[in-house]
This record gives sequence, structure tokens and C-alpha cells, in this order.
Amino acid sequence: MFRFERLTVWQKAVELFELVDALVESLPRRVRFGLADQIHRAALSISSNIAEGAGRETVAEMRHFYTTAKASTFELVSLSIICCRRKFFTEEQHSEVYHRAEEIARMLTALKKKPGAPTSGPVPRHSALGTRH
Repeated sequence: MFRFERLTVWQKAVELFELVDALVESLPRRVRFGLADQIHRAALSISSNIAEGAGRETVAEMRHFYTTAKASTFELVSLSIICCRRKFFTEEQHSEVYHRAEEIARMLTALKKKPGAPTSGPVPRHSALGTRH
């Protein structure tokens, strides 16, 4: 198992992507290749950057990717607001995206500050046999 798979925030980000992916299916055809694509990319970027951050060697690199994941979370919220205002998402759908994104953003902030989490230093190297180098 990769380290990022154990992170609750990554799991929640994947669940948020799945929700958004289903919502995007209902968007009108005229916005599918613009707005829908942007929503997909923002939602997918959250879990992808968390995973990439967890695989980095230094605290600074990890935090950079967690910050990027948080920025993508904010982007997704902005796009959800636009979809709601344009009546592409219902208030309930937008609220679900918003609250999940809010939780993920808080978790990313905490993860960046947490001294003993995967951001606490270089990633230990393991051989195929499970011993440290």
C-alpha cells in the first residue's frame, strides 16, 4: 500500500471526485467541453496532488503539493458556485460539494502543520524485503 492511500484526506478527495464526476454527467452539452472539463480537472487535481506530495522527499516539497491540492479545492468550490448560479447544480448538489471541499481544505491545512505526519522529513527508503536502507 502506498503511503497516500492511508491518508483520510486522500480518500475523501477521491470520494469528492466521484461525486463531481457524477454531477458533471448532468451538465448541458454546450458546457461539457469547457466548464465540465475544468471541473473534472480541478476535482482530480486534489487527490493527485495529495498523492504526489506524499511521495516527495522533503517537507517543503510535500507541503508545496498539499498547498496545490488545497488551491484546487478552492477552484472546485468556485466552479461549483458558478454551476449553482447557472442552475446546472441544485442547491443541494452545490452544498454537498461545498461541505466536502471545506472539510478537505481543513484537513490539508492540518496535514501541512502536523509535525509527525508524512510531512515530517525525508521519506524512508525500503528495499523489496522491507528493510530500511
